[in-house]
Order: sequence, then structure tokens, then C-alpha cells
Amino acid sequence: MATRLDHYLTDHHIPYEAIRHNPSVSSLHSAVEAHVPPMHLAKGIILEDHEGRHLMAVLPANAKVSLSILNDEFNASYHLVKEHDVYRMFEDCQHGAVPPMGNVYHMAMVCDSALADLDYVYMEAGDHETLIKLDRKAFKEFMGHSKYLSFASQVFH
Repeated sequence: MATRLDHYLTDHHIPYEAIRHNPSVSSLHSAVEAHVPPMHLAKGIILEDHEGRHLMAVLPANAKVSLSILNDEFNASYHLVKEHDVYRMFEDCQHGAVPPMGNVYHMAMVCDSALADLDYVYMEAGDHETLIKLDRKAFKEFMGHSKYLSFASQVFH
């Protein structure tokens, strides 16, 4: 588990369960390996606006982000951050296993509303073999003051 994530969860007394699984190469693969429905696994997409500000979009693993919806909502011009820049931002994480927890890394977040009412949400823990399981209350506590918005479209069932 990523060091910063572990400290954040402990320091804020957020209850969670660590779920171990076989090594995976993507959030969808993690869902398969951990026997978790992809729509219950949150992934984080790092975006940058026209002024260089970062935003983490948190959405289900089986969905894709709509930049046009986010651009309209925030009156911005977001684009995906290049992978090598993401690696530098999340140095305590294995490449490709970024936890969808922007607040831990001092980054604003927006959460797709599809995740808001799930009984449990799972997320990468910063490595390719662990998921964090949060119940609805813990997930909402973790998301803090993040805005909930419908900005993702499902690509896999």
C-alpha cells in the first residue's frame, strides 16, 4: 500500500479493508483478479486545466471520462496528464496503480455520481496487488468536500 495513503487513512480514522489479489496491470484487471464488479472499483484520472491546475476525476473502472462535461461544469479546458508526469506526482505508488485519492496528494477531486450510493467502493492502494474496500460512509468521508457529478460513460458491462 502507498505510504501516504496508509498514513492518511490511519490519521483520519477511516475504516477500510485491504483486499489482496493476484498481480494486475489495470483497474479492470484488478477487478477481475479481486472478484469485484468493475462498476464498484473506482479509478482516478489525472487532468490538468489551461492554467496548470490538477484535478483527479474519480470514476468506475468500467467507464471513461467525458472531458467536455467537466470542461463545461468547471469552465475549464482539461486534458489528460501524461503518464510520466503522473508517475512523478505519485512517487510512492507503483506505475499504473495510482489510488483515486487526490486529497491524499493535495489535489482537487470530482467524483462520478455512479459511485456515491454503492454499498462498497474498492480502489487501488498504490500497488498492483492490493485494493482498499470502503463502505459507503467511509467512502463519502474519504471524498470529503469533493463535488459529485455525472461525467462518466460506461464502456464495459
